[in-house]
Amino acid sequence: MLAVIKANAYGHGLAAAAGALAGADAFAVARPEEAVALRESGCRARIVLLEGFRDAEELGLAAHHGFEPFIHQDWQVALLESARAAAPVRAWLKVDTGMHRLGFAPAAVRTAAARLAACQSVAQPPALATHLADAEHEDGEATRAQLVAFSAATAGLAGERSIANSAGLIAWPEARADWVRPGIMLYGISPFGDRTGAELGLTPVMTFETAIIAIKEVAAGQRVGYGGTWPAPRASRIAVAAVGYGDGYPRTAANGTPVAVAGRMAALAGRPSMDMLTIDVTDVPGAAIGDRVELWGPAVPIERVAAAAGTIGYELACRVGRRVRFVTRGP
Repeated sequence: MLAVIKANAYGHGLAAAAGALAGADAFAVARPEEAVALRESGCRARIVLLEGFRDAEELGLAAHHGFEPFIHQDWQVALLESARAAAPVRAWLKVDTGMHRLGFAPAAVRTAAARLAACQSVAQPPALATHLADAEHEDGEATRAQLVAFSAATAGLAGERSIANSAGLIAWPEARADWVRPGIMLYGISPFGDRTGAELGLTPVMTFETAIIAIKEVAAGQRVGYGGTWPAPRASRIAVAAVGYGDGYPRTAANGTPVAVAGRMAALAGRPSMDMLTIDVTDVPGAAIGDRVELWGPAVPIERVAAAAGTIGYELACRVGRRVRFVTRGP
């Protein structure tokens, strides 16, 4: 289990996530800065660098701390060949089977593998990895083609294999190999556009909440918020909640985006502001100043909010702003 905790653990807190996921066999981050932050927090687990290293200095940093870089370019192999590391570096050879982002083309894999096998600064044998571009489509030919390409490119090579991301782990059992790399599913968020985490049996980790700071009465036809995008269809009660796009709530969230007020479902009424949201609470009797507002969490799936904002749950979780107070609780 290579638990992916990059991007501040998808917005959930790097050190907190590492502590909660201490049973993982290793952690994966994107860049050395994240890995160093993990080490400085006291984490002594194996840490994999999904983007590898960008220069000799970062390679030295990886060797010093025992980080395990993905190797995806010829110049990285050349740096390893010329390195004089105190201890061999555990490397992961990345194969580009169709994502066309990072990795060696299948035809170049054996040459790269042979060079790494002859490299004294590399622990043997390197692991072998690829990344699935379309695993959320469970009948997708693209994923099937990637699996075939990876198998062919690595046939006969030593080294543990890693293929499955969250969607691959759920939808493609044949992609599980020796290592799996779950990311978004660790936080209870679905990697699929048509299902929530709860519908997959996952429990959302993050609850984003605030409180009502004002109640307004508006007459039928009056328009609420910037641009007046929400005309009241009847005499309505509008709650003003202390949160906005300055806190990471999506400005693109449409009228009708679900929220929960005092445990009851309500909906966005008007365009989100930098610091405030306006919510139609006409059908939430007794809604009052100070009431809790859940923006996403157990009652309001983050996937539903993301769909209403034209984005994905990954982005919402990662965007929660610095002025939001984070409170970490156990299960």
